Amino acid sequence: MELFLQILAYTLPALLVFVVVWVFMNKFYKEEDARRRYLLVKESQKTTLPIRLTAYERMVLFLERISPDSLMVRMQDNTLTALQFHASLLTAIRAEYEHNVAQQVYISDEVWNMVKNAKESIVQMINACAAKVPPEAPSGTLANVILEIYNSSDESPTLLAVSYLKSEIKKYFA
Repeated sequence: MELFLQILAYTLPALLVFVVVWVFMNKFYKEEDARRRYLLVKESQKTTLPIRLTAYERMVLFLERISPDSLMVRMQDNTLTALQFHASLLTAIRAEYEHNVAQQVYISDEVWNMVKNAKESIVQMINACAAKVPPEAPSGTLANVILEIYNSSDESPTLLAVSYLKSEIKKYFA
């Protein structure tokens, strides 16, 4: 029995030391892992942040380019009929969209959905306006109807999307 107590006298403190060391080492490794992850994220942001900001800039440019007031000025051609002008407007919007579709990789899903919804709203508005104008009418007639409807609406889908983009970009600098 005395031998058992003597062994217990040596092993109990050793076990206690082992448990304390294990707890501290475990905590140290977790903190070290968290520090390494933080440094990795910080290092990767040096590369990804400029790319992401460029993607947000491209989305703002896309939204500005498809807004009817900008689109009408850029696409106006008095030699076209309303039907031809309608087709050229939709082609221009589609081309702009296809040119920028890869940017969705670098922006949040919410922003991408806002951009897509803004594009779809503009397309729907242009289609609705084209339905109000005779197909053989001059392109200026369709342009005027589109601008009237666009300017009379309370909130522009492109301006809402740009505003949302700006608010999300501010998160990177807060």
